[in-house]
Amino acid sequence: MDKAVSIFDSTLRDGAQGGGIAFSVEDKLAAARVLDQLGVQYIEAGNPGSNPKDQEFFKRAQALALTHARLSAFGSTRRKGLRPQEDGNLQSLLGAGTPCCTLFGKAWKFHVDWVLETTPEENFAMIEESCRFLKSQGKEVIFDAEHFFDGWKDDSAFALMALEAAARGGADLLCLCDTNGGAFPEDVKTVLQQVAARFSLPIGVHFHEDCGMATANSVTAVRYGAKQVQGTLLGFGERCGNANLSAVIGNLQCKLGYACIPQENIQRLAHSARELAALANWELPHGLPYVGADAFSHKAGMHADGVLKTPRSFEHIDPYVVGNTRRFPASEISGRAVVLEKIRRAFPRMKLDAQSARGVLEDLKALEAQGYQFEGADASFELLVRKRLKPFPPFFELLYYHIYTDYGSGKAGATATVKVRVGEEIQLMAAEGNGPVNALDKALRKALEVFYPVLANVKLTDYKVRVLDSKSATAAGVRVLITSSAGAGEAFTTVGVSGDVVAASWKALEDSMEYLLLMAGEAAPALA
Repeated sequence: MDKAVSIFDSTLRDGAQGGGIAFSVEDKLAAARVLDQLGVQYIEAGNPGSNPKDQEFFKRAQALALTHARLSAFGSTRRKGLRPQEDGNLQSLLGAGTPCCTLFGKAWKFHVDWVLETTPEENFAMIEESCRFLKSQGKEVIFDAEHFFDGWKDDSAFALMALEAAARGGADLLCLCDTNGGAFPEDVKTVLQQVAARFSLPIGVHFHEDCGMATANSVTAVRYGAKQVQGTLLGFGERCGNANLSAVIGNLQCKLGYACIPQENIQRLAHSARELAALANWELPHGLPYVGADAFSHKAGMHADGVLKTPRSFEHIDPYVVGNTRRFPASEISGRAVVLEKIRRAFPRMKLDAQSARGVLEDLKALEAQGYQFEGADASFELLVRKRLKPFPPFFELLYYHIYTDYGSGKAGATATVKVRVGEEIQLMAAEGNGPVNALDKALRKALEVFYPVLANVKLTDYKVRVLDSKSATAAGVRVLITSSAGAGEAFTTVGVSGDVVAASWKALEDSMEYLLLMAGEAAPALA
């Protein structure tokens, strides 16, 4: 049995149609390199007949030295009443200069009647002639049978005739598209068994996520004869998105033994997902299968204890296979095993006993009862552990801060003054910002950079505020999470809680400065 499956990534075409997704030409070029390095076989990079940006991409893509992937341009069959050589869209496909063209045509009679407003005979001629024209120009042709699964339910004979037209025109692969995203796995099984038995050409599938079935449908299709899966690496795309290829690859290659990408590249899966998310300026969902930060996260004490004893007790695969890592978020439901594991990471040489872990766990639960949450704030948790088990003198002491806001000029702004003591020296600094927290951050940084120049590299990259008790309205307590980074180092997150948003922000800022100084190996001075 042939267990090779080609992966066709449409992030740069179908994925770009997702809400909030906008790629520049530079982004698309960089994304193509990421996908090629992962080892996908096809990259559908855009529709050259639809916009100038895609035309520019294809022009510049000629210089891409891809090692695994073939670029494909996407477009429709010829318009009704035209010859292929007269059709501007087909000419744009040729002008893209890609070795492969993905051509979509109607496989649902309803669309032919009401959208194209033509006859079935003309629809089939449009498909056949367009495929033949592109083949005559030396192109590999993938035919996307649009709305195939809806068309099959409505009139299976018509849907099959659309595929036969593409086959007569010389198409290299017939792709069955669930354009409306309404198919279920049992539908897919029935269709694939019949279509795969009828055609000698390889069959591909393209599913949308409107019913939450796209990944399951893709896997089912492969098990019943599909040789290609189309989708997007992170699942985003039109409406609810496309089949999530990171999950499809993980399921097929790691669980079922299919060859989707080179085996030596499977460890790049999580890293490639993060690279692509960054290019799309899209926050990678923590719970995304295989590649999300929480895909192998164990919060409950019983689960974490089991994984620490034997990982397979609560993990379906080893996270390192796909380049991910297991995490043990600290929380009030964590057991001693989790706390011990996190302590060992901070103090690998320290001998620990159950009493030490119990003490940290008690601190943890007491703080979380006040509203702290260390699950997403590992830097604050590590400071908590260090201060409990191996106390160190503080790097600085806050004497006071004052914040002044000014809305009278029509522009919201704030000025903060911060007075700190470092050793026997006192430093007073002021700074303006676009809000109280921004001003406070700038003033604190200016005051401390006098003593610790390394802080000049710190950047506050994210700031989140969570109201802890909405019933208390403006008197509610708040939790502030601040994410910072230093130079090329990894980002880290700290947390602060108070009834005052500025005070909560101060605590998170203070932790972020202390954590960075600790990681940088700075020596804390003795305070006067």
